[in-house]
Amino acid sequence: KMNENVFKFQPRANSASDSGSGEDQDIQDDDQMTPLIIQTDFGSTSPQPRTPKSPLKGGPLKKRHRAPPGSAKPEETRVFHTHGRRTLYTAGRPPWYNQEGLLKNAFVIGICGGSASGKTTVARKIIEALDVPWVSLLSMDSFYKVLSHEQHEKAIRNEYDFDHPDAFDFDLLTSTIRRLKEGKSVNVPIYNFATHAREKQMKTIYGANVVIFEGIMAFANAELLKLMDMKAFVDTDSDIRLARRLRRDIAERGRELQGVLKQYMTFVKPSFEHYIEPSMRSADIIVPKGGENDVAINLIVLHVHNQLQARGFKLRSKQAQSSHNGQPMPGTLHVLEKTPQVHGIHSFIREKSTSRDEFIFYSKRLMRLLFEFALSMLPFKNVNVETPQGFQYTGKLLAAEKVAGVSILRAGETMEPALCEVCKDVSIGKILIQTNLQTGEPELHYTRLPRDIKDHYIFLLDATVATGAAAMMAIRVLLDHDVSEEKIFLCSLLMADSGELFMMVVICELYII
Repeated sequence: KMNENVFKFQPRANSASDSGSGEDQDIQDDDQMTPLIIQTDFGSTSPQPRTPKSPLKGGPLKKRHRAPPGSAKPEETRVFHTHGRRTLYTAGRPPWYNQEGLLKNAFVIGICGGSASGKTTVARKIIEALDVPWVSLLSMDSFYKVLSHEQHEKAIRNEYDFDHPDAFDFDLLTSTIRRLKEGKSVNVPIYNFATHAREKQMKTIYGANVVIFEGIMAFANAELLKLMDMKAFVDTDSDIRLARRLRRDIAERGRELQGVLKQYMTFVKPSFEHYIEPSMRSADIIVPKGGENDVAINLIVLHVHNQLQARGFKLRSKQAQSSHNGQPMPGTLHVLEKTPQVHGIHSFIREKSTSRDEFIFYSKRLMRLLFEFALSMLPFKNVNVETPQGFQYTGKLLAAEKVAGVSILRAGETMEPALCEVCKDVSIGKILIQTNLQTGEPELHYTRLPRDIKDHYIFLLDATVATGAAAMMAIRVLLDHDVSEEKIFLCSLLMADSGELFMMVVICELYII
């Protein structure tokens, strides 16, 4: 009979993450400010990803679980949307960090004003005039507090004050703005004005060089004001604001005329006089007439352009000049042992007359050996098992509950089949980084990561690393999604000295294999 302490192997639970909301950036509230977008819907017409085939097996492998693809909504071409469809960007995000990997905070613009004063219109015109990619628009409407049953009943009768500072979750709002300013990934709630409740699904915002935050109480909290680099107040005539609110609440939010007027006279107008209008003195610039004031909008855009130019980074030239200069290799660099088998595989790969099929076959063999070597560096724990003969055996069990592979497109994608063959139920993510032909700098174009990526051990895949610019950007993306440095394993078949040492200076605990 087996001892009670003997470990029994159980089928590993699926470690993939089916994210309900991909990287999302919404023009109303929001994974990024973005450039021009070309959207293609791959719903039911696109073929499903084919399972990678092993040269050693005759049948197809078990279908691997992959992170959900990103998508875009066609409402604004300057903003990044993701809701289960793929998105292709015509402009990428340039480096948002310096050579040492230190982040440069995003530029935060706060826009305050009365209800229906034209805050969103001003924000959209600023985004349009900026003509730069990766701009996030975040609305304060997403941060209303969750209502109790009694408060919900009052809201149905138009007796709940949504225009009071206590109606907003300033703690969540402040932490969200702070993380966006630091370049981190954030989850933004979705508030349903018809049901007066938050949706179960949340939106993920990531990757903003400029964050535009608008709301009626944007200047009502001292902590929020400290996070803003520029503050603008939209001043519009009260009659115009009332007319706009009537049209918006009746047409878009399904309210009745009498209910809207009652709410306006009881809560909206007094709130503007007591809280919103006095906050005008905190503004750096006042925009009369809202979106019609092109002069004020141009002044804001000019100032933001100057700030962005002052924050630019040029990494490629510095990385190309960096070298180890005789310095010893870092301790976290692990090279696959040069056994006769490895030498034999290299002989086939390096032979100029090797056919394409043989080159692919032996490259995959080398990739599998690389991943087997990398898996040995994950944490393991001791377990006791019982053999068929009734003996106990003390073995090892992988302590990492979740393992994911993230490909740096396009070269890293060639390593995915080998990883899937040696690591069961591995989640797969993708990061597309391409070089700008004019500047020579790497630019981020696309990300698709598991929603709970921070809980995974990550194999970052790149077939070759030269200067390390693309790998450095991919590592920065993972760190921005709260992945610990010690959980990142950069796996590559070929790596130059300058690339590996450049990244080791920045991330001292990173494993390079």
